[in-house]
Amino acid sequence: MTDHEINRAIQYVTASTSYGRETVAEVLRTGFEELQVLATRSARRFDRDTLLEYVTQWTINRTGQPEPLVREILSCAGRWLDRLCEDLGKQQSQLCE
Repeated sequence: MTDHEINRAIQYVTASTSYGRETVAEVLRTGFEELQVLATRSARRFDRDTLLEYVTQWTINRTGQPEPLVREILSCAGRWLDRLCEDLGKQQSQLCE
């Protein structure tokens, strides 16, 4: 993800939750960094729930933030990512028509 995309996710999650921008940014950057490491270094495939649980635990340990906060922020960011992927898929199919 680019910095622009991460900043958009931070804005979305900040607007959708009661947490401050700095807290949201710390949690998302930490979680997304670990996702990037897994994507580039691991040949193993993970299902979504397993991956989310791993990244959640990693982020809790790295940031020291409470579990409910991290879960809510990452869950909200997951919905944002799902919507982004859906929109990109629609754009791709329109280009191919």
